[in-house]
Amino acid sequence: MKPTRLTLCGNWILERFPMAKIWNEHMTHYYAPKNFNFWYFFGSLALLVLVIQIITGILLTMNYKPDAKLAFDSVEYIMREVNWGWLVRYMHSTGASAFFIVVYLHMFRGLLYGSFKHPRELIWIFGMCLFVALMAEAFMGYLLPWGQMSYWGAQVIISLFSAIPVIGDDLSLWIRGDYVVSDATLNRFFAFHVIAVPLVLVMLVFLHIVALHEVGSNNPDGIEIKKTKDAKGIPLDGIPFHPYFTVKDIVGVAVFLLFFSTVMFYMPEMNGFFLEHANFIPADPMKTPEHIAPVWYFTPFYAILRAIPDKFAGVISMFGAIVVLFLLPWLDRGPVKSIRYRGGIYKKALALFVLSFLVLGYLGTQPATPTATIFARVFTAIYFGFFLLMPIYTRWEKTKPVPKRLTSDHGDSNCLLSMKAVFEEITTVKSVTTHDGIRLPNGATVTKRGFNFKGLLNVIIRFAKKLKASLD
Repeated sequence: MKPTRLTLCGNWILERFPMAKIWNEHMTHYYAPKNFNFWYFFGSLALLVLVIQIITGILLTMNYKPDAKLAFDSVEYIMREVNWGWLVRYMHSTGASAFFIVVYLHMFRGLLYGSFKHPRELIWIFGMCLFVALMAEAFMGYLLPWGQMSYWGAQVIISLFSAIPVIGDDLSLWIRGDYVVSDATLNRFFAFHVIAVPLVLVMLVFLHIVALHEVGSNNPDGIEIKKTKDAKGIPLDGIPFHPYFTVKDIVGVAVFLLFFSTVMFYMPEMNGFFLEHANFIPADPMKTPEHIAPVWYFTPFYAILRAIPDKFAGVISMFGAIVVLFLLPWLDRGPVKSIRYRGGIYKKALALFVLSFLVLGYLGTQPATPTATIFARVFTAIYFGFFLLMPIYTRWEKTKPVPKRLTSDHGDSNCLLSMKAVFEEITTVKSVTTHDGIRLPNGATVTKRGFNFKGLLNVIIRFAKKLKASLD
């Protein structure tokens, strides 16, 4: 059969670019552990949200004006005059919070199953660099709407650098480009947010994935599947990433987009957590908001900053709370990776760490009262204690024997229940003879669904029990 021009064109490209080789190495011939569960959705979801943010960011820049006099009005123009501008803006703002949600859950998965331990230390380091770059990207983008909270939040955070001895004042001045947050600050933050940091993010994502595929993915058992191979060199406990996990990830993407769309269309401000109410007011350098607080994903570190009475020590503690995450591969001295085979000490320590992170996140959104400060100091000590005491308690605890081959998924791959069954359980069905207050003719009835709180509670309890069983 004579090849078509399209086939000849495709062959011409493949002879000059290793597209098929890349696809095989990283998809069809990349063998991943066969017992991936619910927690392994969040890596692909983070990549999805990154794509959403890049696309919506490009669309927003087409009508945004990085000018102190025009920035706020240009955002309003996007929301009110540009076709579908409100949708693009809400996709971007909701995506910012969604990005941190999936990244925090992705990092928590690493803590659960020891994904930071040998031989994946470099993967963890690249991931943490990604986290820091993401925080920088979010902070610089936060100023761009030029609302009250954007302006004053940037003013407060940048002023923290002045606490650094010797170079502090000059460093703050260099970051702002002026003595106060001004048009110069807005322009340089726009340049970093739109061009510089996204390039760093894309590069780090590439390095993160390449390093992952070099040593192989971790799994809920923490067992290296490359140690047990067949005669062809294929891991006995591995299956090709494509099509098996690409199809599975599509299910996770569908569920994620369901929640993402619900927030975006019905509650994009999320009661002031995703978009603060003060940010719908133009920036006014002469009027300070009553309570200045960063966006929710920065609040745990902001609470640590406020918990320390000395300004410079507070800045060191805030940055130290991030730096200590980089050291995790060397702090954990436990002989096993997965929480399934760790002792009770690590499980309790991890639970306390999660509690401290959540409480600090809440305290960061509240005014700094004396009582809140005391609680912040207690939970800051718990936060750092989890890491600094790790070399001790991970050596002391008694661990369970780790099997040589992968075990079953302990039921946690089935944590996502049938969507239809869940929908039926969390709703009630009743027949009514009226519609919009008007009685239907001839005794006709219509079926209406209502919310069933008890059913939702049962679903949550059942999900929590399955999740607990996967960690025991």
